[in-house]
Amino acid sequence: MSERGFAIVGCGMIARYHIQALAEVPGAKLVALVSRNPANAEKVLTETSTPPVPIFADVEWMLHHPGVDVVIITTPSGAHLEPAMLAAQAGKHVVVEKPLEITPERCDKIIEACGRYGVQLCTIFPSRFSDSNIALKQAIEAGKFGLLTLGEASCKWWRSQEYYDLGGWKGTQALDGGGALMNQAIHNVDLLSWMMGPVTHITGFTAMLAHERIEVEDTAVACLRFATGALGVIQATTSVHPGYPKTIAIHGDRGSAMIEQEDVLRWDFDPETPDDLRIKERFATRVGASGGASNPNSISYQGHMRQLTDFVEALNSGRAPLVDGGEGRKAVAIITAIYESMRTGRVVQL
Repeated sequence: MSERGFAIVGCGMIARYHIQALAEVPGAKLVALVSRNPANAEKVLTETSTPPVPIFADVEWMLHHPGVDVVIITTPSGAHLEPAMLAAQAGKHVVVEKPLEITPERCDKIIEACGRYGVQLCTIFPSRFSDSNIALKQAIEAGKFGLLTLGEASCKWWRSQEYYDLGGWKGTQALDGGGALMNQAIHNVDLLSWMMGPVTHITGFTAMLAHERIEVEDTAVACLRFATGALGVIQATTSVHPGYPKTIAIHGDRGSAMIEQEDVLRWDFDPETPDDLRIKERFATRVGASGGASNPNSISYQGHMRQLTDFVEALNSGRAPLVDGGEGRKAVAIITAIYESMRTGRVVQL
């Protein structure tokens, strides 16, 4: 099988993770970059020690470049729709950095276009590909928790005022689509939905407390009811100094587990099996990574590498990727429902 040629649209910080990841993905090759400012593209190539590739100022010009099979969208969140639509219309497979878009309706347009033109669509949620989160998902599917009762997602991060002031689009409603929930905690919102299943009811509060000159929340809490009857809690901030690793916790009437970043903090089941002891031993060494808790540049690209590897394998085998457009839409729907609950003061039913 020949290599799949990848082009990246948008050359900000997150593009670096995709470039580093692609360098380690079997059967993948970076063949083009798109940036309105060519200096940004040159900079990202230099910083990642990547050999030169053609740089385009316009998505449509890039789509005529030979060798482009897949287009990765890493533009600001509220600017994912337009390049994704153009790529799909050109018959290119599409990878979109989280969130898929900033409203369910805009997500639906991307999903519909990819379906109409027969191309694959992937939403980037690298936390699903960590070994500890995979083990947690498998434990749920094996019924080890018994009756699921409570799911918790916590992303108590810190971002300085400078982060918003220098980001240009950061903190704007039009391009960020939201704050701590839509930009940072969406990974944990996705994990909670993936682990606990569909959400039926949501209520939430958001606030902007520790920053100035931004249009979105830096602090949010929400309560959820899942289709199973279980309840859930979400905490999301960029206002908690100095910032702490994100956690996901799942509880049931036969067991509980808690993961902090990549580390298993609790893994308690009745009865405890040899597999449980092996998992505790395997994840006993603390990774100690902040995962971007206070510095967005500290995030690892390994999750991106695993997810892009899955995408290439999906293309080669004809199956759907593990995180397709429909999966990517779920977290956006949950987060926008929290915003609606805050605006209306009501419980929102999905």
